[in-house]
Amino acid sequence: MRRSALFLLFWLAGSLALAFTVIPLVELVAEPGVAGVVRAAQLPDVRSAIGLSLGAAAVTAAIATAIGVPLAWVLAGRRFPGKGLVEAVIDLPLTVPHTVAGIALLLAFGREGVLGAPAAQWFGLRFWGTFAGIVVAMLFVSLPYLVNAARIGFEEGVDPHLVKVARTLGARPGRVFVRIALPLAWRGIMAGITLTFARAISEFAAVAMLAYYPMTAPIRIYEMFLRFGLGDSVGAAVLFLVIVLVLFVVLRHFAFGRAGQRGFGR
Repeated sequence: MRRSALFLLFWLAGSLALAFTVIPLVELVAEPGVAGVVRAAQLPDVRSAIGLSLGAAAVTAAIATAIGVPLAWVLAGRRFPGKGLVEAVIDLPLTVPHTVAGIALLLAFGREGVLGAPAAQWFGLRFWGTFAGIVVAMLFVSLPYLVNAARIGFEEGVDPHLVKVARTLGARPGRVFVRIALPLAWRGIMAGITLTFARAISEFAAVAMLAYYPMTAPIRIYEMFLRFGLGDSVGAAVLFLVIVLVLFVVLRHFAFGRAGQRGFGR
């Protein structure tokens, strides 16, 4: 009886959480109708903005994976002085308001920034108002998701004894990482890639501060709202939401599969 009462209480709390999330989205989807979404899809600048967001988020996820997974492996498997400080720095973008993050990125990667000026002078790489600037802004706000998810994947999926046995048998650290650690932690890594992609594609403030043009989908939708009100912006918002939702579901399927459907009981 007590267990049933607790389950009902938790189910009620969960239902409120779901309703809080679903109701605004249902209202959003219902507002423009199919005609409004089709009209938005026919606008070249909307399609271009959505394509830009998808491409930049994919590049961001790839870069985050390349630099974040090795860091996650080190954080998961080693103790060293300053480890807590490194973890705090990685998590810092999660706590910084994104307008503040945008200003910081602008100072670092802008025309006269400590990183932006040398990159432009030596490599011809500019971040102010470019695709590279969009990726930098997305990467700054989304990298913690990749590192944290991959670190948890390594900690929970890789048995330290397997690593020690492999090293004892003569396997080099790189081979242990590729042949043992990555296959065992792939769910955590995929979860991190999924969260990184989702966070990157939704970023507005940091991207707007560093690279307002070319417009990503969130910025384009915001500009349409300022210029035309809810009319056209809602249709573009629903189109973008549907595309992102489909991609997110596909990525979550690859990341979790049927593992996320298991529970404590039958």
